[in-house]
Amino acid sequence: MSAPPVLLAVDIGGTFTDIVALDQSSGRVTVEKLLTTYPDPSGAVLDGLAGLLEKSSLAPESIRYVVHGTTLITNTLIERKGAKTALLATAGFRDAVEIGNEGRYDMYDLALKKPPPLAERRLRFNVPERMLADGRVWLALDESRLREICATLRAEAIEAVAICFLHAYTNPAHELAALAIVREELPAVSISASHQVAPGMREFPRASTTIANAYVQPITERYLERVAEGLKASGIEAPLNIMLSSGGTTTVAAARALPVRLVESGPAGGALAGLYWGRLLGQKDVLAFDMGGTTAKAALTRDGELTISHQSEVAQVYRFKRGSGLPLMVPMIEMIEIGAGGGSIAHLNPLGLPAVGPQSAGSAPGPASYGRGGTEPTVTDADLLLGYLNRDYFAGGSIKLDAAAARASFADLAAALGLSLERMAWGVHQLVNENMAAAARVHAAERGLEIRRYCMVATGGAGPVHACGVAAGLGISRIIIPPLAGVGSAFGFLTAPIAFDFTRSYVAKLSELNLTELNGILADLRREGGRIVEAAGVPAAEINVRLNIDMRYVGQGYEVRVPFPMETLTERHIGQMRSAFEDEYRAFYGQLADGVPIEAVNWRVLISGPNPRIEFEPPQAKVMRDEAVIDRPVRFALDQAPQHTPVFRREQLGNSWSAQGPMIIEEAASTTVVAPGWSARVAEGGCLLLTRGQIS
Repeated sequence: MSAPPVLLAVDIGGTFTDIVALDQSSGRVTVEKLLTTYPDPSGAVLDGLAGLLEKSSLAPESIRYVVHGTTLITNTLIERKGAKTALLATAGFRDAVEIGNEGRYDMYDLALKKPPPLAERRLRFNVPERMLADGRVWLALDESRLREICATLRAEAIEAVAICFLHAYTNPAHELAALAIVREELPAVSISASHQVAPGMREFPRASTTIANAYVQPITERYLERVAEGLKASGIEAPLNIMLSSGGTTTVAAARALPVRLVESGPAGGALAGLYWGRLLGQKDVLAFDMGGTTAKAALTRDGELTISHQSEVAQVYRFKRGSGLPLMVPMIEMIEIGAGGGSIAHLNPLGLPAVGPQSAGSAPGPASYGRGGTEPTVTDADLLLGYLNRDYFAGGSIKLDAAAARASFADLAAALGLSLERMAWGVHQLVNENMAAAARVHAAERGLEIRRYCMVATGGAGPVHACGVAAGLGISRIIIPPLAGVGSAFGFLTAPIAFDFTRSYVAKLSELNLTELNGILADLRREGGRIVEAAGVPAAEINVRLNIDMRYVGQGYEVRVPFPMETLTERHIGQMRSAFEDEYRAFYGQLADGVPIEAVNWRVLISGPNPRIEFEPPQAKVMRDEAVIDRPVRFALDQAPQHTPVFRREQLGNSWSAQGPMIIEEAASTTVVAPGWSARVAEGGCLLLTRGQIS
């Protein structure tokens, strides 16, 4: 697939909306960064696009490819501003989403809270029908009762319906029949069926995912329609592709049908950017660290590849407590929210100790230093008071930071702890760094990875500010700050292939696999995926197919993901599956359960096009200047006074530039803080390579 002349990427974050245009003929990049608009984020997209086209002098018709990622889905679920949604469940199972898995995410919390289901109980209906686990019908669907329920839904003015029947992933006949009836009775209602949204075993997460998909579907459809119409009104006729949480892109039609797959589309771009820049500099083991205005997320590569997970959570009652959110069974890059963003608010917790987040000032009103009405202290305010940020050059000078407002925001917090404003700001900065390092360390340890040998790739507006502090806490000695780090997620979108992931549960011992039936299932998944990927513009000859099998020992509750060649399966493949499982299991757990039968549970097929070719030239100023443009007092230690620190402009640095820290390196969309004991040099692709110790 040949590279188009101009690629356009749009990333909507909780605080900023980033737009990147890459001219493939010249390698020139144009960036627009502006505050996200609420309640309709499409406003910032269209305003930013108009500004970018004017700034770059690009003709709208030269844009041949547009990819878009958004936080709309996540925010809708967190804020519970989605559609009025009903659940149709197998009789006796309407409360499965409230019972959950009966686990406690904090066994010592006597006031433990769980997120209430998105469909309230009076809108969850028992439908007489029953399918057995092997796909046989035990009780036929009661169509007359279903039509009575539809009359109730009509009276309730329901906007979306989720259908989740027992074992529908094995035999979807009843869900398909119910889907047809609901569509006939309620033609204006959005409908989601579990065998299409999450065709896998485990009733609670499957139902939760299906409800979430239905809940966000109407608002997603309206939003994507506004964006598509806005692009067309701007003269852009290029197809709009949507970024998926799994690191691929898909068509608007597929995104409208399965919007829950967009729940982490923005952060996925940061992980892809980390992978891209790490590979460019020859780094196989990469910690992609993306810190924006609202959150900080991290992803670790394994054997040079990002890991895809099919189990995640959203809308957690307690932000960093696993099990306190709504479970989702959708493919996504395995990431963890390791901390706060630049707009996260500092406060005292119930024990009277300082804490940061999860509340965020967002873009409205934003941190106190933005001068837009915010009064509470945030991480950005702390970084400004410590001297890390340039009040006249934040976001390229589009936002003038108010140091007096930042100081005023910390006054009450500092007084409550009996600290000076500077000590309070330093404490907030260090607390954020230590929390992020601790979370990343635990994440790596749970996966058996030695994080000290990893190279960090820092992106996001705040990532390069905190990179040295987080890396020091992890024992990491190399940091890559890529060009356009402040819009790293949007750039990462441009590296994403067109792809879609399909799953089918087929549970059987390896010794009892029905290969004829199984090959039929895999062929169906391959055909279905091929249709979607071809519709997005990938020629059939360029489609790649990958297979992963979730396997476990019989009696275990959870599985290990095993990559396997996508071929027509024969008896000779059974032994290969067993060996592949044992290799993966040993890598995770260090030993095998000899003599215990192995069973396959889920069969996952990834259909994708080729990775886009990116012809990128790092931005360069007309005037090259390797010397500092100014110096300013910056605090690097609690027990030391602020020291005068040289400040460089990144776009003025030559390819042979290097220097020893401490220093500040500024660019339009971000700021890199090079702490004492670290050095920096310009490396391949215009990246900054930070190394702990002397210049290498």
